[in-house]
Amino acid sequence: MKHKKLPIGIQTFAKIREADYYYVDKTGFALRLIDEGSHYFLSRPRRFGKSLFIDTLGELFAGNEALFQGLYCHDRWDWSVKYPVIRVNFAEGVLASRAALDQRIDEILFENAERLSLPLPEGSVAFRFGSLIRMAEQNTGQRVVILIDEYDKPILDNLTKPDIAREMRDGLRDFYSVIKGQDAHIRFVMLTGVSKFSKVSLFSGLNNLKDITVDARYSAICGYTEADLDAVFAPELEGLDREAIRNWYNGYNWTGEAVYNPFDALLLFDSREFRPYWFETGTPTFLIDLLTERQAWLPQLGQKLASEALLSAFEVGDLSTEALMFQAGYLTIDRVEDQFGERMYRLRYPNEEVQRSLNAALLLAWGSGGDAQIALRQRSRLGHLLLANDFAGMRELFTAFFASIPHDWHRKNPIAQYEGYYASVFYAYFAALGLSIVTEESSHAGRLDMAVRFNGQVYLFEFKVVEIEPEGNALAQIKARGYADRYRGSGEPVHLIGIEFSREQRSVVGFEVETL
Repeated sequence: MKHKKLPIGIQTFAKIREADYYYVDKTGFALRLIDEGSHYFLSRPRRFGKSLFIDTLGELFAGNEALFQGLYCHDRWDWSVKYPVIRVNFAEGVLASRAALDQRIDEILFENAERLSLPLPEGSVAFRFGSLIRMAEQNTGQRVVILIDEYDKPILDNLTKPDIAREMRDGLRDFYSVIKGQDAHIRFVMLTGVSKFSKVSLFSGLNNLKDITVDARYSAICGYTEADLDAVFAPELEGLDREAIRNWYNGYNWTGEAVYNPFDALLLFDSREFRPYWFETGTPTFLIDLLTERQAWLPQLGQKLASEALLSAFEVGDLSTEALMFQAGYLTIDRVEDQFGERMYRLRYPNEEVQRSLNAALLLAWGSGGDAQIALRQRSRLGHLLLANDFAGMRELFTAFFASIPHDWHRKNPIAQYEGYYASVFYAYFAALGLSIVTEESSHAGRLDMAVRFNGQVYLFEFKVVEIEPEGNALAQIKARGYADRYRGSGEPVHLIGIEFSREQRSVVGFEVETL
């Protein structure tokens, strides 16, 4: 196979097909959607290929056959029929007011009318949109296709300003509600975005959408599968560690086949370096602020359990941690569980990139004074101390870390006031190194706080706050409850580590180690 151009940042199907870029064929998904229904909603994280898929649908319905030569759909589609396509995309710019939203909608309607060679009458947004749909059908004799990309961006851009976000939600609701009223004139509708707002708040007038976000059949509708990498990008894999690629970037799952984020894969092939490409492109500060405000217990952050209703609950002013992190791509579905007749989702970090980067960002916000270089040096030092099993050095590192946090930071930041803060910071150090971590591991006698496997060895951690429990209790609990029993036959050295913190002293006051 020959090398082709990498479609980094390209969301235009025609450009990819005409200029010999790599393309992962998603037309099979397109045909399935069209054959099985007509009104769809899909939520996926940013930079996941939603816009390219929407554009592919647009070219397919427009009947641009030349672009589809050699693809799955080519011999399965009637190219003699061309449908009028109305495209709506809110990706460009940041809209900061309802007036700006109305103006942008007006511009979108005008652009579509001009492309379809139709006049656009005066009147309200709803009237103009409805008129455009009806005229497009009358002019072509075919019912209309409506494709809406980044449907929620005007709301998401204003989440830190709830009043404006609600105005955006109301304006979009009025706009989208037109679609249901014009159903007789519509052949196909698809909306894509990052978040899934409830039908009550945003889609009250559009309750006939089929949500395929968590549908095993469409888990790989966006993103690259393992098979895609091997079949399409084989020339780019040469010289790269395949297992490292998998660990770093694969793992996003919506109850079906797991996928890679295309942005990560393409930039890796371009630079040949493992880096958190996706994470660095815009992790929202409000996510870090929210996790801080809610005093997130980091050891459990990557092991959340959520109901179907909670996972899709996303409202302005009422954002559940689980829904926000899942929809934004920081957590993904590990497995589906049936609990007393209710469908539940066990969540996890998708991959090493997200686990490392999110915890590193939280460490920076929670006590490194915002100095990224200091935080990086501290993480690197922890890795070297682990390689040497230098437990005295570990205690010194964490004692110095907590001592370096200004007193004023403790006084003003609510995260420092809760019991789990110190243990969360400790966990974040290990997670930011990308180590294999199991938290709150169950045994017949209770739950161990944290187990780490590294360099052929096992480290078992128990954390205590001395203002709550007597000193010396952390290591004693590991031994008394037999947390090490399951590891004794592994042949690996097992280190029992009891760590105790003092909220009053804001430091590590106990660090006991026993090796089996």
